[in-house]
This record gives sequence, structure tokens and C-alpha cells, in this order.
Amino acid sequence: MAVTISAVLQATLIITVNMEFIIGSLGNAFIALVNIVDWVKRRKISLVDQILTALAISRTAFLFSLVTTLLVALLDPAAMTVRTVLKRHIISWMVSHHFSVWFATFLSIFYFLKIANFSNSIFITLKWKAKKVVLITLVVSLIIFFINIIVINILIDGPKVNTPYRYSSNNTVDVYVLILLTNTRFTLIPYTVTLITLLLLIFSLCRHLKSMRCNAKRFRDVSTAAHIKSLQSVATFLLLYTVFVMSLLLQTWNINFLENNLMVLFFWGTAIAFPSGHSCVLILGNSKLRQASLSVLWWLRCRYKYTEN
Repeated sequence: MAVTISAVLQATLIITVNMEFIIGSLGNAFIALVNIVDWVKRRKISLVDQILTALAISRTAFLFSLVTTLLVALLDPAAMTVRTVLKRHIISWMVSHHFSVWFATFLSIFYFLKIANFSNSIFITLKWKAKKVVLITLVVSLIIFFINIIVINILIDGPKVNTPYRYSSNNTVDVYVLILLTNTRFTLIPYTVTLITLLLLIFSLCRHLKSMRCNAKRFRDVSTAAHIKSLQSVATFLLLYTVFVMSLLLQTWNINFLENNLMVLFFWGTAIAFPSGHSCVLILGNSKLRQASLSVLWWLRCRYKYTEN
């Protein structure tokens, strides 16, 4: 019975990870494609569309890197003890992970500065210079990225082993623990920025909703619907991001999960939920992306009916 339950759980987690990967890949590829096509047509692209496109591309790379590493770890664990193989997987994962979380942070900063409403003079100044704020944050993220790369390279090349090409199993686990802990610490930086900006944005939206009670009913209904929709999108974004970070923290606290395939699948499925789920939230919350998705669904429906006839 225990073996049967374990097999069912493993199959369920594998299906979940596969579905998240498919949804995330298609969703992020769709976001990037729509914005790139619109850019080519109009010969210009807004800052928010630039951020969304870069975020979608980095998340697609992150998903493929994550799933590739997962497959190698599960199907050929011995390969992960080879220094060059381990280094290649870790670097590709770290690079795509870094930019995916930081572009998500840029998006939260942009939404905060454009949507929130505070009378503070510092906020007003930052609001008028939203593009500069995002660019400065980008420079800071690149500095952190190079520091992260240096630290990761030191950790990978640091352990002394019998041969220069292969780790022992113990060394592999030790290196993985150190790298996971390091990346989690670096991830806490953009997460903290995102947490602060989105909580302030939620506070601003809630305060504005409360103040609209004094306005005319017709105006209040339209504005309230828009603000509630914004609140739902922001809250979902923050929830998914928090679950993602908590998943990383739990892995660093319980490294024994590496010995259990079910725990590996669970943690990795939780990690994939953020870039996959948020792509759906972005499509539903953006009028251009939502309209494009409806057009695609209508076209697919027509094609299906045509093939049936």
C-alpha cells in the first residue's frame, strides 16, 4: 500500500510539473511574441512592454533550465557529479533565475510608481522619473549578478577532490547546499524590494477604494471594478512570489529532500508555479495580451470546426 501511494504521488507530481512547464512555456512565449510583433508593427515599444518581454524570455529560459536539470538529476544522478556538467547546469539555472526574479521586481517597481498615489514629495519625484528608477535598479541588479557569478564559480571550483573532473557524492551535495543557500540569499534582495513596493501599492489601492465611497455611484462602480482587478492581480503576484521564495528557503533548511524523489518533485513543482502561474495572471490582467489570447482561442476554435467538417 505504501509503495502504491508513493507511486501515485510521484505520478501526480510529475504530471503537475509537466503541466506547469507547458503552461509556463506557452504563456511566456505568447507574451514575448505578442509584444515583439507589436513592436515590429509600431516601430516602438513602451517601457512596461519591454519589461514584460524581457521577463517572459528570461522565465522561458528559467523553465527550460529548471526542467533540464531536474531530468538529469532524476534520470542520471551520476552525471551531476561531473564538475563541468554540474557547473553548466548551475550557471544556466542561476543566470535565468537571476533575471527572471529581477525583471519581476522591475515590473513591481514600475506598477508601484505608475499606479500608487502618495502625496510624499520623494514618491512624486520618483513617479515622474519611473524610467530612470527602473534603469538604476537594472544597473544594481547587474552588479549583484556579477557578484553572484563570482561567488558561484568559487563554490563550484573550491572543493578539493581526487580528480579535477569529478566530485564525490558527498562533495556534490555540499556544493549544491552552498549554491542553493547563496542563490536564496541573493533572491531575498529582489524579493524584499518587491514585497515592500507591492504592499505599498496594495495599501494605496485599498485607501483609494475606501475614498471612492464618497463619489457618485456610476463612477464608483467603474473605478471600483478596475481597482479590485488591480488588487487581485497584485495580490496573486505577491502570493506566487512568496511561495517561490518559501520553497527555496525550505530547501535550504531541509537538504535531505535530495534523497527523496517525491520531495525533489514537490519543491521543483512549487518553484515552477511562480513563472508559470504569473504568466497567466499577466495575460488576463493586460488588455492587449488578453485580446490577443482571445483572438488565438477564436482562431483555434474555427480551425477545429473546419477540420471536423
